[in-house]
Amino acid sequence: MGANIEAALAAEGLLKIIMKPQREHATNNAQTYMITSSTWERRSLFQNERWARLLINTLYHYRTSAYLLHEFVIMPDHFHALISSQASLEKAVQFIKGDFSYRAKKELGSNMEVWQKGFQDHRIRDASDYAVHVAYIRNNPVKERLCAGPDEFPYSSAHGEFELDAVPQGLKPEELREPDTARLEGVPFQSKTSNQTNVAAEAALLQSKTEHVALQSKAKTA
Repeated sequence: MGANIEAALAAEGLLKIIMKPQREHATNNAQTYMITSSTWERRSLFQNERWARLLINTLYHYRTSAYLLHEFVIMPDHFHALISSQASLEKAVQFIKGDFSYRAKKELGSNMEVWQKGFQDHRIRDASDYAVHVAYIRNNPVKERLCAGPDEFPYSSAHGEFELDAVPQGLKPEELREPDTARLEGVPFQSKTSNQTNVAAEAALLQSKTEHVALQSKAKTA
């Protein structure tokens, strides 16, 4: 990416879209977070399909009871998940990691250490921050050259076969939020927009802005 385009994107506040999002440690619960946890000594345990599928199964076992699950990806040596914790974020992660370790011994016959201690988390602040982290999760396998496109990676919410919880209402862009029927009397009922449609709309809007800024920068330097 040229320096002029980077400067133009930064001026528009769009450069962060294509950069790895910053981390922020959790300070409270009942919020939406991106969580990350790695395998012990960064071993590529989840290259094995049985291991990867068991972790996905574990994620869904605690969905709704401990958290809402919005996005996820299982990489060879770590996973990312975008969740809204129902109570304690630490407890939610303990459920995932602890139950997976137990099931790996029972169902996969493994006695090895699975996880590094602790986990990383970032509290999602607003709709823009949410879109950045959705894009990061979905493009992680592409960035690591595990697939050509996000929907081709089988252990990701981008693959399309997994049921996901909707974007939290407060994190939707204004144009995608449900109408306030108490204030908009007489407005016809509008159906809820699916999570995947929301993400597609956000991605299209961000791509359009990025291309526009790039073209402006190119015209100025021509």
